[in-house]
Amino acid sequence: MEKEIKRLLEGLYNREIDPELAFERLKGFPFKQIYSDIKLDTHRPLRTGLEEAVLGLGKSKDQLKRIIDFFDKEGQKVLVTKVDKEKGEFLKKEFSKGEFFEEAGLFVLNKKINLSTWEEKGDVVVVCAGSSDLKVGLEALGTLLFYDVSCGMICDVGVAGLHRLFPYLENLRSSKVIIVVAGMEGALPSVVSSLVDKPIIGVPTSVGYGACLSGIAPLLGMLNSCAPGIGVVNIDNGFGAATFAIKILNQIS
Repeated sequence: MEKEIKRLLEGLYNREIDPELAFERLKGFPFKQIYSDIKLDTHRPLRTGLEEAVLGLGKSKDQLKRIIDFFDKEGQKVLVTKVDKEKGEFLKKEFSKGEFFEEAGLFVLNKKINLSTWEEKGDVVVVCAGSSDLKVGLEALGTLLFYDVSCGMICDVGVAGLHRLFPYLENLRSSKVIIVVAGMEGALPSVVSSLVDKPIIGVPTSVGYGACLSGIAPLLGMLNSCAPGIGVVNIDNGFGAATFAIKILNQIS
């Protein structure tokens, strides 16, 4: 969108674009209503530094198809989060150039990312307490890759076997932001924050049973941490953690 505005202004300056045409294009920039039930925020990158992502949860397959089709025709890259298997397979059929990452719950179009292998270091490092937390960790990692962030992920290093984390301390200390994903009692962000001087973003997951209360226990555990320097996002919100990390990077880069 920023490039489009620059091209528009340059065209006006060089008298290559009619002012009336420019006016019509500008009218759609704050947002564009493509259907009665869908308004797309076309100015979001200029305001926030991040292109609009699409939440798949709660949207019908038809709504998702119409939204993605608009972005695709505009030549924009597309990220859809919280996509279940049924919707993912539908979108892959409708948009054959796209890719559905089932474990991460992501559908991506007009952008190549790799979620089959990953680095274990980067400007942002995602740390997963257990293999059961990997789905949320992959959502965070995939979002970071979509937005071209240097990132990595370290898996299965939770407090049940804390010694597994120690070989990666140098990777964590060389990062700029750390996202820690944990379910059960949600203790890992506190441990990581006590070992490094980086901002920590805690992501509670709904992994656990009984008194875990579908993620409430790790959420409260992270919010009540005695280790300073931890911010906490909502349960299973890997996307929110990734975008929070990006905004931190934007301020320090």
